[in-house]
Amino acid sequence: MTVQGSENSSRRGRRSSTMGGMPLNDMPWWRWRSNVRSALHMLSDPVFQREVWLAGVEGYGDVTDAVYRLVEDTWLDNWSAEKYVGTIFRDSQEAALVDTAVLRVLRLMHEVGPDAPVAAYLDHHGWPEAVRAARDAHVRMAVSDGEDPDAPPRSLEVLRILTRAA
Repeated sequence: MTVQGSENSSRRGRRSSTMGGMPLNDMPWWRWRSNVRSALHMLSDPVFQREVWLAGVEGYGDVTDAVYRLVEDTWLDNWSAEKYVGTIFRDSQEAALVDTAVLRVLRLMHEVGPDAPVAAYLDHHGWPEAVRAARDAHVRMAVSDGEDPDAPPRSLEVLRILTRAA
């Protein structure tokens, strides 16, 4: 796989090599972007949540795992995504959508508890608002990366393979 330099960035109208359709190395911290996108994708898809998380399907983690991927490397639980514009996030609008999603999801995490069963999150009165915020951020990031926002979330193993691929 050939990785093209920044002079061929997709932000200038040309696409770099791709990772599952996402421009590879087009953002300096694309591995972190991949983890944030994976988390937002899972947090934004109610069908996935019922059919995978609630059903206990292996390989996708749970709500707590998704929240961890969302904030683990980025510290988005401590500061704004705006800090990462140009490295993880393409622009201020993308960062603002991520900030909103992080705040909604973390509020629920604190109310429900990190060790709560999936059903406790899905049944919480604030869950639909968190899902909507995650969906807004996920759609913006997926479209920016040239991917279909409505494709099903990838397993954690696929995410690990894709982020090791380059």
